[in-house]
Amino acid sequence: KGWNGLAVLVCVSLLSLAAVTQGKTVKYQTFEEDAPGTVIGNLAKDISSAASSAGGSRNNFRMMKQFNSSFIRLRESDGQLTIGERIDRERICKHTLHCLISFDVVSYSKEQFKLIHVEVEVKDINDNSPEFPRKESSLEISENTAVGTRIPLDFAVDEDVGANYIQSYQISVNSHFSIDVLSRADGVKYAELVLMKELDRETQGSYALELVAMDGGNPSRTGTTRINVKVKDYNDNSPVFDRNSLSVDLPEDSPAGSLLLDLNAEDPDEGLNGEVVYGFGHQVPAEIRQLFRVDRKTGRLTLESPIDFESKNTYEFDVQATDLGPNPSPAICKIVVQVQDVNDNAPEISITPMTSITAGIAYITEAAARESFVALVSTSDRDSGANGQVHCTLYGHDHFKLQQAYEDSFMIVSTSPLDREKIPEYNLTVVAEDLGSPPFRTITQYTIRLTDENDNAPVFSKPVYEVAVVENNAPGAYITTAVARDMDMGSNGKVSYKLADTYFMGSPISTFVSLDPASGSLYALRSFNYEVMKQLELRITASDGGSPPLSGTANVYVRIMDQNDNAPVITQPALNNGSAEVLLPRDAPTGYIITRVEARDADEGVNSDLSYGLATGEPSVFSVNRATGEIYLNQVLSHDVDETLSVTVTVSDSGRPALTSAATLHFLVIAGPPPSDRTVYQAGGADEGHAQWDLSVVIIVVLAGSCTLLLLAIILIATTCNRRRRDKGGEDSDSYGEKGTLERGRNHMADNPLLPLHGAGPGAAFDGHSYSSQPGGFTSAVRPITIWKGNSYTTISARDPAFSGKDSGKGDSDFNDSDSDVSGDTGLKKDGPVVPPIGGQNGLWACTSECKVLGHSDRCWSPSAVRANAAPSPAPTLSSFNSLPKMASLPCDPNRRDNYYQAQIPKTVGLQSVYEKVLHREYDYVLVTSPRPVRVQEIGDITIPVYDPTPTHCPNEEA
Repeated sequence: KGWNGLAVLVCVSLLSLAAVTQGKTVKYQTFEEDAPGTVIGNLAKDISSAASSAGGSRNNFRMMKQFNSSFIRLRESDGQLTIGERIDRERICKHTLHCLISFDVVSYSKEQFKLIHVEVEVKDINDNSPEFPRKESSLEISENTAVGTRIPLDFAVDEDVGANYIQSYQISVNSHFSIDVLSRADGVKYAELVLMKELDRETQGSYALELVAMDGGNPSRTGTTRINVKVKDYNDNSPVFDRNSLSVDLPEDSPAGSLLLDLNAEDPDEGLNGEVVYGFGHQVPAEIRQLFRVDRKTGRLTLESPIDFESKNTYEFDVQATDLGPNPSPAICKIVVQVQDVNDNAPEISITPMTSITAGIAYITEAAARESFVALVSTSDRDSGANGQVHCTLYGHDHFKLQQAYEDSFMIVSTSPLDREKIPEYNLTVVAEDLGSPPFRTITQYTIRLTDENDNAPVFSKPVYEVAVVENNAPGAYITTAVARDMDMGSNGKVSYKLADTYFMGSPISTFVSLDPASGSLYALRSFNYEVMKQLELRITASDGGSPPLSGTANVYVRIMDQNDNAPVITQPALNNGSAEVLLPRDAPTGYIITRVEARDADEGVNSDLSYGLATGEPSVFSVNRATGEIYLNQVLSHDVDETLSVTVTVSDSGRPALTSAATLHFLVIAGPPPSDRTVYQAGGADEGHAQWDLSVVIIVVLAGSCTLLLLAIILIATTCNRRRRDKGGEDSDSYGEKGTLERGRNHMADNPLLPLHGAGPGAAFDGHSYSSQPGGFTSAVRPITIWKGNSYTTISARDPAFSGKDSGKGDSDFNDSDSDVSGDTGLKKDGPVVPPIGGQNGLWACTSECKVLGHSDRCWSPSAVRANAAPSPAPTLSSFNSLPKMASLPCDPNRRDNYYQAQIPKTVGLQSVYEKVLHREYDYVLVTSPRPVRVQEIGDITIPVYDPTPTHCPNEEA
């Protein structure tokens, strides 16, 4: 047995290499009942032989946990497969011809995963003997039974399969009976007893036979049963079935009570001899009797209890019919029931993770490469055909996909690099659906968690920290905290801090500051002196606890802030015990600079800005320049002055609080004039005045001056606005006031030599033009204009925008254009300023809002009222204007007026109607100019209103 097993293993190993190369499936064979520890095969050797290009990299193996893992053991170091416990083939596979133990093994190295499907076939050994259901059975046969009649016998059962199953039957030697070995539809062999010779009850009433069943094992095993045959008197007729064998298809989901067959057997006898009853034969096993039922009287074969195609798909049994007469001879009908599969089983999903700590959750490292194996999804469906074919789909995230491993097994593999810091967990949905109609579907939720890898270095909140520390700090003072974050978790994300090994001023940096390795807080180890060091530079390294650790760095610049901790030191003149002697000539003039006190301060900035002063001494005699420290005489020394004069000079810095140093100067008065090279201080000089100024005083003065200028500007603007408002109010009253207008108009007409009068009566008509009193321009903006209004004069302001005499340059304004709302009897534009009516009629009947603002054009103003046949004016100034092209006159004759209008002015219906109304008014309008006429510079800026003399006063009519 051992040698045969070894040969099988060697052969299977050679066959498995091709399997690995083709489908990553390794097949082995072993025998049942082998001792635990028996070696089945070695995956490492088989894989390395099949894929020699692997480069000799060492692989580790791991078995995916499954229900049959106890039968096979795997050594993870080299993939050796051994038997875990004794295997009983008949227990795990029953009557299946091929008994396979299938499982999956993962081979991994350097985070690369490969799935290997392993199939171990358990070979059968002849360890079971055939067995009959009964050790002894009895048969009754009528003596008139025909030769060749077949009588079913009990069939033996053998748990082994293949060659070790029952191969033949034998019967003991006798003179009347033999056996015939047959096979059922499911492959089970059975024997039938055949009558070879007529029976005679009077000669021999019974027979004792022995039936032996033999398997094909080596050595062969047998099973025996005893058959007692009893010969009875003949019954001349026996029941006969319509057919000796019947086959029926039965869907597995048929309910209990379903009719399979309606059997019918007939017996020509009468009475009890012809009454037929039905039933199972004695050899039918109990399993058939539980599933099926035969009605004793009607022969209806029905389903007694539900059947399952997945348990057994074929049933074969005998139904016999007998009459109720004495010594009946039964008739046999063989029934074969084929169970038809229906889609009554939903797919089953089993997910086995590569690494699992918690049930239902697969773990994979975030450093896994693409196509890395995560979990094995195994599907199964107990149905057959299309009902058992399963389609599997994965939903949830495109970072994972399903890859078919073999048949109904799939691998969940990664499709892209993973990052736990972005997505730590994936919730996936596996859907398995069969191809039945209607299909069954199974949905399973599954979770994949990423395990952390040390792939993130600590990162400081900022790369450079700049902090300031005031000098003279206490040792141990807190400076700052440098914080670094690590996105990893666990030990990979635990950050520790360390100072870089650098030197400063010849000493290690660790002698100046200390760093808390856990928090990153920085503390001073000594008191800093700004005068010794201005800035301290150091570098901090943050490392995580990964393997290998990752680190990040940040620079810290500690700037030492100056403190006013140094008093000024007087360096000139040289002091001896805080005093010095200085020679002072008796004849020194006023302003004579005796000496200059010089001092220095080790501090910087405002702390080193020095000012000088006198603490003691005669201020009337000596003075000191606060900025330069020069000491000079305020007056000439008298002759009775002492030979020694003393003053105390103070030097103060600008710190807060200020520090002061003092020195006593002894002036030794000597005879004689001062040296000629000495400087005389000029009192009140620019330097002194500048020195005496205080910065705060300058700022106050500048702010006060700025506020004063702002106030003056506001007052000026307010005054200007008020003046303009008053002027405008006066102009309005002049334009629209009625008081005194008649008298002023008469005086103006009398004083103006350029205004011609054509008679004293109301029928006189005038031609007039307004022009500037200065060359090239018009009159002043507030010049009054007097107009003739029928029988009186009215003065209006030339500044009134409603009566502007300036051509706007915007072109002629038509009566019905978009700028005018005037039509028919309406007056001025609705949104324009309201102009009081003059004599009951609007003076500027075609004026628009635009021309009132920008200046009137020729067409929005009334056409000229000068008549073509009017008498010449005695004033040459006005008569010169009659020849201008824009000075058209409207004839008083209606016929001639129509012709004149058509020839000179674009005719519109609206304008025509206005002219019709104006020409029937009894008013004449005269625009009176300033008394001093000048040459008109711009003809285009002259506008003459329309005058409407009554027909009774027209010169033509008078003629």
